[in-house]
Amino acid sequence: MTRKKGKPISFDAMIKFFLQNYKIPTKTDFDRLEKRIDQLERLIRSTAASGRSRATVPAGRGGRGGTTAMDTVYNVIKRSRNGASYKYIQSKTGYDEKKIRNIIFRLNKLEKITRQSRGIYTARSSQPQ
Repeated sequence: MTRKKGKPISFDAMIKFFLQNYKIPTKTDFDRLEKRIDQLERLIRSTAASGRSRATVPAGRGGRGGTTAMDTVYNVIKRSRNGASYKYIQSKTGYDEKKIRNIIFRLNKLEKITRQSRGIYTARSSQPQ
């Protein structure tokens, strides 16, 4: 009995088959992994360079241990008589611009503060029930 001769299997196809079947990582897999590790290292360096963690309240700069960032910003606004400017809030809390913008947006939405004029915020005198 003669054997049918079909299309010969290439060596590259055979190697690819074994790599996929046995889940052996390839050079592209290692390149992707290396790229992701570099991204994580940059993130760690930038966080360490800022000198503090995102979750902590800076000691002695408007916050007490256990208070949230929103409480800290609200207390700064509440203590100012003529309203607190954006730069004043930033100097008292030490938070970055994006964080303060988000907190002011949330406080305004919760109706805890009002916008007196552009960049000037005051605490509401009576809280809605």
